[in-house]
Amino acid sequence: MSAITPNAPNHQGLSRLKSRHVDVEGLPWEPTRFPGVESKTLLLDPEKGLLTALIRMAPGAALPDHEHVAIEQSNILEGRLVDHDGEAGPGEFIWRPAGSRHDAHAPEGCLLLGIFQIPNRFYDKDGGVTDMLGQDWESRWGAAHRATHG
Repeated sequence: MSAITPNAPNHQGLSRLKSRHVDVEGLPWEPTRFPGVESKTLLLDPEKGLLTALIRMAPGAALPDHEHVAIEQSNILEGRLVDHDGEAGPGEFIWRPAGSRHDAHAPEGCLLLGIFQIPNRFYDKDGGVTDMLGQDWESRWGAAHRATHG
């Protein structure tokens, strides 16, 4: 099994088929490369590219131009998330098809649960294509994408 919850010490030594209980409050908020955007990784399977994370955006924070490589699911827990397709608030659920592309911002801030089949591709102004942490997307996620989505 390649799935993990980074920063979850209570998972060490568990057998392969044991449930993984995650102390979400105990996980640290980790900064991303985008000002005012932090995340808590709840589940990561680097071989398959599966990622589930809490994403917290400060008031006025934005996610620049990015592509949803595979289906992305977002449940808005607090605040609002706004893009060219509209806005979503607390209790609303959005899913975006593979290949869709947009930027998004949180005028008053936002907390959302994001479920990614493969992490997003961010298109940098210098022509680079990276993930949310600034790593080269192809070298980090390309193999997982090809293995799971052809």
